[in-house]
Amino acid sequence: MAELTNFTDDNSQKTISELRCKAEFTGKVHSELIFLSVLNTFLSITAFLENTLILVALHKMTSLHPPSKLLFRNLAVTDLFVGITAEPLYVVYWMSEVRERWDVCFYAQVSGLSASYILGSVSFLTMTTISVDRLLALSMGLRYRQVVTFKRTRITITGFWICSIVYASSQFLNPVITAWYQYIGTALCLFITFFAYTKIFFIHNRIHVQTSTFQRQLNQAIPLNIARYRKAVYSALWVQVILVVCYLPMAIVLALTPQRGIPTSTYLAGQFTITLVFLHSSLNPLLYCWKIREVRQAVKETLRGLRCSSN
Repeated sequence: MAELTNFTDDNSQKTISELRCKAEFTGKVHSELIFLSVLNTFLSITAFLENTLILVALHKMTSLHPPSKLLFRNLAVTDLFVGITAEPLYVVYWMSEVRERWDVCFYAQVSGLSASYILGSVSFLTMTTISVDRLLALSMGLRYRQVVTFKRTRITITGFWICSIVYASSQFLNPVITAWYQYIGTALCLFITFFAYTKIFFIHNRIHVQTSTFQRQLNQAIPLNIARYRKAVYSALWVQVILVVCYLPMAIVLALTPQRGIPTSTYLAGQFTITLVFLHSSLNPLLYCWKIREVRQAVKETLRGLRCSSN
């Protein structure tokens, strides 16, 4: 969603936001924009409620290593903020186009884009760190808890937020820097994630063969720990897969967007892919409940408590 400079038919330069907030650009897609507004209002509510429950569930969990819990908690926080900031801002942006409120349109679009930049960047960086965290847990053994500490993880996450805010702010200084940061950062995160899970796969297979060979001589706690670790890796991998599925269509649309003028069909396709990105914030909590038994149990207990208090 890089805010690049684009050329109009008369060769004058305008930002993408300025081009979008015009009646001749969006006048033919009002019904589609209304549909997107209604859909994202619903997704905004579900993202807020679901991620609030996940944060409560993570607070109750004691089996997860504190640094790992902090990473998942940060991911839930970014999804929560998508529901209460980015999605409502885009709803305002789309409805301002329908109602032809161009003064509101521009500021809502820029604000929504900035929020998406920050939250999307933090989410990507956190997901990459989760994959590295799983690799370190497998490869470092007992040294893992000495190296990966709560304090170091908190400093890392703070750095993610600072870098993401700087990244989002760069669009007002030089949009080209924002675009290059986006392309290079995304490619680097995907490469690190792919490398981490590939390494995990080979290490895990080697350990599995060794423990199967010596299972009769070794204590049964080792196979059980490996089985628990395997579940944690699969859960993190599923989160990564859903992330790629939700973000890939937007990357494809961006790559195919022409530099001279933006066809209405391309613009509309871009808005639907943005909605798919927002959907990711509502899917993550469902994935936690599906793949992480402790989270699922904590959510059930929280809902049970709310139901009892209402009665």
